[in-house]
Amino acid sequence: MDRRVATSIHTGFLIAVLGAFAWITGFPMLFPSLGPSAFVLAMFPDGEASDSQRVVGSHAIGVVAGLLAYHLFAGGLTMTTQVPPFSMPGLRLAGSSCVAIVLTVGGMLAFRVRHPPACATTLIVALGLLSSPVEGGLILVAVVVLVGVHGLLLLVNEATEKNGLITDLTK
Repeated sequence: MDRRVATSIHTGFLIAVLGAFAWITGFPMLFPSLGPSAFVLAMFPDGEASDSQRVVGSHAIGVVAGLLAYHLFAGGLTMTTQVPPFSMPGLRLAGSSCVAIVLTVGGMLAFRVRHPPACATTLIVALGLLSSPVEGGLILVAVVVLVGVHGLLLLVNEATEKNGLITDLTK
């Protein structure tokens, strides 16, 4: 199969599984930073960027940093409401975002788990979009499911290749 098609299908399948999970449970299991993470996993299935500890660890750092920054600076606010120019709520959300990014990048570098989509995760939390501890936990569950389904796809692909059933679906 053409690598471009396989990568597109792999990425779409990862998001479809999470979409089905969100639809069945009603939990917010789909959020913007999962798209880039799914693409990285599909594009570089055996690469350092797709290491499960790296992906899960970086998103965990992003969630913790986002929760900390949000509750210190912008608790009760959300970016989905209109914020007047030069307002205190706007300044609080901007401050929360800046602190969350600094903490996330610093944490990823300190723990050697760099995964850029986690910077989007931290902003989702820091801007009040998914800012409760329960929602932070759901973010991490979604990331673990994403990584787990990716791992299963790789195992199935390896088994089918080994048995000569199908050529490599991930390339």
